Amino acid sequence: GRSHTTGSSCLSNTTTRTKRRWLRWVIALLLLALALLGKGYWNATRDPIVRRATLSVDNWPAGEPPLKVLLISDTHVAGPDMPPERLARIVAHINRLKPDLVLIAGDLISEKRLSTHIYTPDQVTAPLHGFKARLGTVVALGNHDHWFDPKAIEAGLRKGGITVLKNEAIERGPLVIGGVDDDFSGHDDVPATFVAMELLTAKPRVLVTHSPDIVPDMPSPVAAVFAGHTHCGQIVLPLYGPVTYVSRYRERFGCGAINDKGQPVFVGAGLGTSVLPLRYGAHPDVWLVTLKP
Repeated sequence: GRSHTTGSSCLSNTTTRTKRRWLRWVIALLLLALALLGKGYWNATRDPIVRRATLSVDNWPAGEPPLKVLLISDTHVAGPDMPPERLARIVAHINRLKPDLVLIAGDLISEKRLSTHIYTPDQVTAPLHGFKARLGTVVALGNHDHWFDPKAIEAGLRKGGITVLKNEAIERGPLVIGGVDDDFSGHDDVPATFVAMELLTAKPRVLVTHSPDIVPDMPSPVAAVFAGHTHCGQIVLPLYGPVTYVSRYRERFGCGAINDKGQPVFVGAGLGTSVLPLRYGAHPDVWLVTLKP
């Protein structure tokens, strides 16, 4: 009888130790998951990197000094990671760069699956009124803007004197600026935009658009194309790369300063996030591109 009791006790102790080991593993994995989520959220809410480039442009108007063009994209205003207050702070910080022209490549709003708050179009656009570029701010809308309420977002932008281009063109300083509407949601019209640019002066041309996927459809090159949409992957894993590609050309227009068969293209990582408020391996950024003779 005593042997049976001792055996049962040993078995019970072994089972208890096994359960404790499993519990420690579960707790360790939960803590690791929380740490990874926390790191991803911290990455997403960090101040953007200012990336810089200088581009020599043919046919630069005589006597015109170099021009600093600021590209921002994918602000995706929504809780928890991009409330309007955070965007207003970023705008105030960016103003210190003293850009001559601000180009915004769409997706001003977001409806992330884990959003804690969706803001009104006026709340989304109001922080952008704070830009102080001498040649103003020009916007091309993105797919999220079209899915949400493009007319209300456009109205909010215009309240701050911001120009919205929908397959149209304007002249600002030494440039003709074409704005191609969003390709991803099927609102783009590249030929109409080029016709609009042709009707203006023979100054150097640049394009602002949400998705860089319009580049292969362009009938002729321009001085530069400024775009966003890709988030530079947003979640980029070591040895694997981006979890998803939102460009149908994949890495061809994935991120950064690109020379596509002689056509300069700048694709920003954006400021906000889509779907999940997390970033790994794709820091928020803006581009400050100096155009010169």
